[in-house]
Amino acid sequence: MAPPILKLDDIFLSFGGAPLLAGAGLQIEPGDKICLVGRNGSGKSTLLKIAAGLVEAQSGEVFRHPSSTVRYLEQAPDFADFNTVQAYAEAGLGPGDDPYRVSYLLSHLGLSGDEDPKMLSGGESRRAALARVMAPEPDILLLDEPTNHLDLPTIEWLEGELQKTRSALVLISHDRRFLEKVSTATVWLDRGTSRRLDRGFAHFEAWRDQVLEAEELEQHKLGKSIEREEHWLRYGVTARRKRNMRRLGELQTMRSNYRGHKGPQGTVQATVSDALESGKLVIEADKITKSFGERAIVTPFSIRVHRGDCIGLVGPNGAGKTTLLKMLTGQLSPDSGIVKLGTNLEIATLDQKREDLDPEDTLANYLTDGRGENLLVNGEQRHVTGYMKEFLFQPEQARTPIRNLSGGERARLMLARILSRPTNLLILDEPTNDLDIETLDLLQEIVAGFPGTVILVSHDRDFLDRTVTSTIAPAVPDAPDGRWIEYAGGYSDMLVQRKGALEERKRAEKATEKPKTQQATASGSSKVKLSFKQKFALENLPKEMVKAEAEIAKREQVMADPDLFTRDPAAFNRLAGEMEKLRASLTDMEEEWLELEMLREELEG
Repeated sequence: MAPPILKLDDIFLSFGGAPLLAGAGLQIEPGDKICLVGRNGSGKSTLLKIAAGLVEAQSGEVFRHPSSTVRYLEQAPDFADFNTVQAYAEAGLGPGDDPYRVSYLLSHLGLSGDEDPKMLSGGESRRAALARVMAPEPDILLLDEPTNHLDLPTIEWLEGELQKTRSALVLISHDRRFLEKVSTATVWLDRGTSRRLDRGFAHFEAWRDQVLEAEELEQHKLGKSIEREEHWLRYGVTARRKRNMRRLGELQTMRSNYRGHKGPQGTVQATVSDALESGKLVIEADKITKSFGERAIVTPFSIRVHRGDCIGLVGPNGAGKTTLLKMLTGQLSPDSGIVKLGTNLEIATLDQKREDLDPEDTLANYLTDGRGENLLVNGEQRHVTGYMKEFLFQPEQARTPIRNLSGGERARLMLARILSRPTNLLILDEPTNDLDIETLDLLQEIVAGFPGTVILVSHDRDFLDRTVTSTIAPAVPDAPDGRWIEYAGGYSDMLVQRKGALEERKRAEKATEKPKTQQATASGSSKVKLSFKQKFALENLPKEMVKAEAEIAKREQVMADPDLFTRDPAAFNRLAGEMEKLRASLTDMEEEWLELEMLREELEG
């Protein structure tokens, strides 16, 4: 094993109150690719800053090899004294570093280098900072949320760069797929301390659950031991035993450890407030277009969005995703074409810029709309501090100004407000930004189980694969020209279908190069085929039907209890309503599958 080039040991840091870091450590060896994971507020960014030398720990040991170079990705780059992005990025190079690396990185990150740093957006600033820290190829590269504000093609390019870099890496990111592809080791920061797994992020969640289960079992054993010792103290102590101070001292230590045990931070507990069911057809767009000057953002595009659909919008930054989203939801009029919105729509929006947040507003005031201490959730009056706790906010934060919240806490706050209001159409624009993995899990469950309709824009491939039923993407991914295509399934499904379409196109192009007689023969013998969307539905509908049947069976079993209606009429009625929807959905799926199967048999002769 190579000696470490950077080591943090027994790091302690507190900003008053409970310590943020209490015995945390981090060891980096040449070639390491470590992902640093933990809940929002667990101290990940602080630990990374200590490693970079930007923050000083109150106690503990910090060792950096004297000859090693360290680069840290700044969240808010300082562009003072730099007239161009190129000059800013080149300032990070050492004496022997290759200046060409800066131009190469800026080009792939979507910057020319001639931009005025004062005019950059937040995302462009992050890209410039990324080029600056990666260009020197340092011994240690510390990256805090490097994929924020990057589009999917750039994220995939960055994965390849980091996989082949000679630098040792420590990464903080909410992007599961990114961590799985890049990391080879995982450090988990939890309740002030750290644990290391010498395997990549793909193995983290199973390992974490095992650790927490073992910890819970140890606490249970400790509780039983205390019960036995207390029984001995009360009933089995003779005069001689009362003088056994060692055993009494051990009991006091056990009690102290049991009372002082700090369990893992809870998870967000939330459900979407019920709303009236929307019409079956939620959105119908017919040949809509949009251009800005000479540039076409959307060329004639048509889509029908039905109740229960979950649609993902993907594409490079600047392709027009937000513009298309605003047209579909009626916020922006198309240049031509028609958009019709369905009936009974209750729309809730999570905006990527968090523009709905007033930094001077307090958490309680934002959640209640300034209407006192209570809010209405699913028809029930809830005190705001109790509702806040479900989203991991402490009661004392009720009067805290929003400006004091971290990015992840702001995202959680907006999520809390959205979920408290009745909605049947969720619009989510980059909802995963700044969320920790546990809160991201909850959002995935909410979206996947949402009874209404969801339209979301995201660069998170794992999130898309777990939630959406179809994906809208540019027809030309590398150079969007305003043409958009809807693909069945998630992001990975889209890639498969796009690859298949490309191969079909290549075969068609080869066919046109043949002599006319060969073309005629080929065309005469060719058969019409099912579309990719039809094939996908034919293969996946049976699985969805099995799932629906299982859900119906579960509810039938619960409703078989003869006392259920008397004991809990609300639960009985809710289950009956769910059963009706599931049966209707199952009937629709069966009819669709039967039609496709008949079509397949007809095409196959």
